[in-house]
Amino acid sequence: MNLLIVAATELEIAPFIKLNLPVDVLITGVGVPATMYHLQKKISTKKYQLVIQAGIAGSFTGKLALGEVVIVEKDCFADIGITEKGLFTSIFDTNLADKNLFPYQNGWLTNAILLKDKLPVKMVSAVTINMVSDSVTQKKMLKEKYNAQIESMEGAALHYVCLQQNVPFLQLRSISNMVGERDKSKWAMSDAIKNLNTTLVKFLMPKEK
Repeated sequence: MNLLIVAATELEIAPFIKLNLPVDVLITGVGVPATMYHLQKKISTKKYQLVIQAGIAGSFTGKLALGEVVIVEKDCFADIGITEKGLFTSIFDTNLADKNLFPYQNGWLTNAILLKDKLPVKMVSAVTINMVSDSVTQKKMLKEKYNAQIESMEGAALHYVCLQQNVPFLQLRSISNMVGERDKSKWAMSDAIKNLNTTLVKFLMPKEK
């Protein structure tokens, strides 16, 4: 089985890389443009049966513990649109784009292959933005408009490319911080990375019953 593991930074999957398992690894760089370019380039050279994006994320909700691992069921580009008088309107709301034109479903990029039986973790919805900040206004807008549980800077790029190319994929995230909290002393980066990599290895190397 040809498997590709994708991460924005090497730091996020460093423990996994050290295991030197027989899978391909792609470090794309941070953000949507880098992820879309390098992922598209990579999957055009080889046919993969599954692409897994592994990374950390911020949480909008206290219902997800710091360090908890989740699977993203649906994601969206949450900052493509128009801001006027402090109000954000997405390209779908302005009819600049069709919210149901493939690969979108009601404006979302939805993954139908979640492998729930192999990874017993929570399923969540996510937003992808190009600028992470401590803005209370931005946090409130994203939470109210999209009602998502987590935020990243690359997730929707994975969904978009893989859906367009008909490549099975999985977005695996571990919660490192609360959205808007920029005080790194309140983050759980080490636990998030450890749990993310442990879950990734368990998925790829399940123990025999």
